Amino acid sequence: MSKITNPFDIYKLLPQTNCGECTLPSCLAFSAAVIKGHKKPADCPYIKTEFKEELADRIGIREDFNRARGEDLEMLKSRVSSIDFSTQAELLGAALVSGKLAVKSLGKDFFVDAKGNVTSECHTHVWMAVPLLSYIINSSGEEIKGRWVPFRELKDGSPMNPLFVQRAEKPLKKLIDTNSALLGDLISMFSGERADNNLFSSDIALTLYPLPKVPILICYWHPEGEMDSDLNIFFDASAEKHLKIEALFALGVGLVMMFEKIARQHS
Repeated sequence: MSKITNPFDIYKLLPQTNCGECTLPSCLAFSAAVIKGHKKPADCPYIKTEFKEELADRIGIREDFNRARGEDLEMLKSRVSSIDFSTQAELLGAALVSGKLAVKSLGKDFFVDAKGNVTSECHTHVWMAVPLLSYIINSSGEEIKGRWVPFRELKDGSPMNPLFVQRAEKPLKKLIDTNSALLGDLISMFSGERADNNLFSSDIALTLYPLPKVPILICYWHPEGEMDSDLNIFFDASAEKHLKIEALFALGVGLVMMFEKIARQHS
């Protein structure tokens, strides 16, 4: 019987009421704590007994995220060594410069050597390494479709969508709520483009290119009357042809973390 290492497999068995009786603020937080070994399935009083017994035998405790991310990075770097940069460059919308693959991210050049080492003049390249190397390895080269979809509609995106909302969309909404000039700053700093607001009837729409063939669309709605503000991040429908869902998740969350850091530095 396979081990469970994904918190969403546990989340599906929970009441999803966020009752707090496990002492954590949400069922999603409880699921993640179980995977990390900080909680046991029996700590939720609402999981059926047969599920508790099954989970106790099947849960594979996930290692610390930073360590796991480092191991993933080393694995990706080892796979890059088998890539023929000269044939892959055009497919990726990249260029070959002095034997390195030059890939544009947010208007900046990121250079990848044959050993998978990533360098850039930009100091924000750490968060970008895993999605960038995944893009080089996994991209099919498919052209951008020009059709925007939310994260949940991408292949395998639905189970991870609640966490994507918590880690990417909600923090970015909060950031823009308190810094109305941020979206304009992103255009000037990261070669962003104003998009058609009418597409989703948003007040502000911005397109960014974190990878040449993986654009994202940020739509923001101002608060109106008793309605709160809202924000959604959309991906081109071809995104799943370039990155697996885990890398797309890392890409979106990494972008927001970078924006938060920039906002703190310039506040």
